[in-house]
Amino acid sequence: MSAWQPEDTDDEASGSPAERKMRFLFALRSHGVTDSRVLSVMEKVDRGRFVKGVFSSRAYDDMPLPISCGQTISQPSVVGLMTQALQVGPRDTVLEIGTGSGYQAAILSALARRVYTVDRWKRLSREAQEIFTAMGLTNVTALARDGSFGLPDQAPFDRILVTAAAEDPPGPLLAQLKPGGIMVLPVGQSDTVQQLIRVRRLPEGFDYEELRPVRFVPLVEGLGNE
Repeated sequence: MSAWQPEDTDDEASGSPAERKMRFLFALRSHGVTDSRVLSVMEKVDRGRFVKGVFSSRAYDDMPLPISCGQTISQPSVVGLMTQALQVGPRDTVLEIGTGSGYQAAILSALARRVYTVDRWKRLSREAQEIFTAMGLTNVTALARDGSFGLPDQAPFDRILVTAAAEDPPGPLLAQLKPGGIMVLPVGQSDTVQQLIRVRRLPEGFDYEELRPVRFVPLVEGLGNE
């Protein structure tokens, strides 16, 4: 896991690395991220590794940013809230749907025993895996897959995190959740405000809990062309 060492920029408003780090952690806490394990991991995993090009100077701001393939890296406070809601334990195997930049999977890898992350864009999966390798993260694997079908060859999972919005929780993902497991995902129409929900698999069925309004890119079936 990399230490927090963001590079300086010419943008005076961004402040020193220490100031950026302080603002970053303040934003997490002020938005409700209170889990000490989550905060510790997010302090150590450098978001700057996952933001490239003209937006690299904004990597430590609490805002979503564009990445390749028309996708986005979620704002850190949302990453923190979703991770906190997932309640990941050190013995858990986690499936993430929507690798994107790889930032969320890197956070999960520090909390779980094993992480599988899938994305419909081969380019995003490849680039994320390169970052994981460079960081020495040996317990996370990025794969190019249709995330709406999950990863049945590695199921069931203790935890499932979905970083793209479906109108309803996909049936294949519910089926791949272990009894007692938790899934966190946004649901709703892609052109409206969605709801982040937590699904628990209980002996008698599934329990659904609304957490907060969010806005994510839609969960799309099939593989991308890149």
